[in-house]
Amino acid sequence: MSDYPEWLASLLSRITTPLGLSVNWNDFGALLTVLWAIVVFTLIAVVAQASVIFMVLMERKVLAWFTQRKGPNRVGPWGLLQTLADGVKLLFKEDIIASGADKFLFTIGPAVFFLPAFVFFGLVPFTDKLLAVALPAGALFVFAISSISVVGIVLAGWGSNNKYSLLGGMRSAAQAISYEIPLVMAVLAVVLFTGSMNIADIVKAQQGGILNWYGILLTPVSLLMFFTASLAEVNRVPFDLPEAESELVSGYNTEYSGMKFALFFLAEYAALFAMSAFNVAFFAGGYYSPFGHFILEMVTNRSADMMTGPLQLGLQIEMLFWFMMKTYFFIFLAMWVRATLPRLKPDQLMGFSWKFLIPLSLINIFMIAIEKYVLVPHDQTVLTLHENTVLTNLPILHTGSVIGNWLIWVVVAAVVFGGFFFLMSRLLSEKLEARLARR
Repeated sequence: MSDYPEWLASLLSRITTPLGLSVNWNDFGALLTVLWAIVVFTLIAVVAQASVIFMVLMERKVLAWFTQRKGPNRVGPWGLLQTLADGVKLLFKEDIIASGADKFLFTIGPAVFFLPAFVFFGLVPFTDKLLAVALPAGALFVFAISSISVVGIVLAGWGSNNKYSLLGGMRSAAQAISYEIPLVMAVLAVVLFTGSMNIADIVKAQQGGILNWYGILLTPVSLLMFFTASLAEVNRVPFDLPEAESELVSGYNTEYSGMKFALFFLAEYAALFAMSAFNVAFFAGGYYSPFGHFILEMVTNRSADMMTGPLQLGLQIEMLFWFMMKTYFFIFLAMWVRATLPRLKPDQLMGFSWKFLIPLSLINIFMIAIEKYVLVPHDQTVLTLHENTVLTNLPILHTGSVIGNWLIWVVVAAVVFGGFFFLMSRLLSEKLEARLARR
């Protein structure tokens, strides 16, 4: 299997043949691979830029709606061009570097911070065909590449030669270490059940409607942990301590201006889109319809495997529609959280991860392991849609596993919350008795 699509060589032949050049482009495999990589990452850059522009406008409108304001409404119809105007403003701002700053680290910091968010788009399965890079260990690679962004923030804080920027960078490193663990553990539960780290395989295992989505019935706790930890990973409220404008004079990006500052801004929103997309892929059925069948299948009375030509194009559009709808639902939830919750204190932020999310993730993996080997039959399989992947045994949910999963979690919740309220009642009663004794 080549590293470039077969139609690329035929397309180049059609372009060069009328020019009098008879070239067999299949003999230039290395050149076509490089050309295809350039095309893919150019498209990724365009999609990332477009999504960020829309998301910035969306957040300003959503926050205005929650706080009973109008939001952007002057530049363009309904304020739709406000984000473009802000981008042009940043583009023409002067790039200032402090005299005591390390110019090399100060310059590469925003680029290193932006790199993971840019690569993420190549790993997202928007449809069964629209996937730039299909990796057998895609889930592992996502978390490996996400750690690079922390390096960019630390470089930016150190290179700025500003104590507030350095403090913001150090906060970011501590926060990332704390919340990467529950983030990985949440996806590990899905990988354990699916038996594959290929993101396309994980999406494929969730076909069959909303009741087969991992985040609905099988791993709702993993869904909540992943969503919470992803907010911390992309520095969103209430986990925005790396910036903390009211405390740290904007943290690691204090000394930045112009397009360097815009890169930080761009990377945060791109990472939010990517994490929401991975949330959909891991827990919300990916590009599959919540009804069990695609609307086009129900209208034409044909299965997806039998569709060709215009019908296949329509199916891809419907898959992309479902994926984007789910992704922007999670983005809206992140904006809702920002409009609702206050920022956590540093000790609260660290304690929430180490004392609550990580122990809960260990219990969650234990429950999924029980369900994988006891409740789920192993004789049911599904096939992948990708030609370059090996057919794997992916278990399909059934009624017994769903009921067993929820019964187990009811018992766990009863023990956890019952023990919590019991201990708190004992603690409060002891404090009350001590206060009465002092009187």
